[in-house]
Amino acid sequence: MNKNDQQFMAQKIRTQYMEKESTELDALRELDAQAKRPASIFAYAFGCISAIVMGSGMSLVMTEIGATLGIASAMPIGVVIGVVGLGMALINYPIYKSILNARKKKFAPKIIDLSEKILKNG
Repeated sequence: MNKNDQQFMAQKIRTQYMEKESTELDALRELDAQAKRPASIFAYAFGCISAIVMGSGMSLVMTEIGATLGIASAMPIGVVIGVVGLGMALINYPIYKSILNARKKKFAPKIIDLSEKILKNG
């Protein structure tokens, strides 16, 4: 390993242990994450729940779980549950977009002001 490589590695390791100064760009990234995070969390959680509901309906239709649970005719119940889960999955994206747009409107003034400061200084 030559001297330049050693210096590069030493600097790389050194930066891991130094305290980082918070910059305006870091603040902008954090504001952007705060705006988007609730919509993403909702979409993942609601999507998982809708997949479980739809899968439960499919299981009632395709297996003998209904008979095990004591349901005489599991087919209609399973179809209804599956369609409800499918409907939930279909409305997930529009709900996500509406939450995201509302959050963007809320954070837009702060993000635009901070980004203009960064662009003027840079």
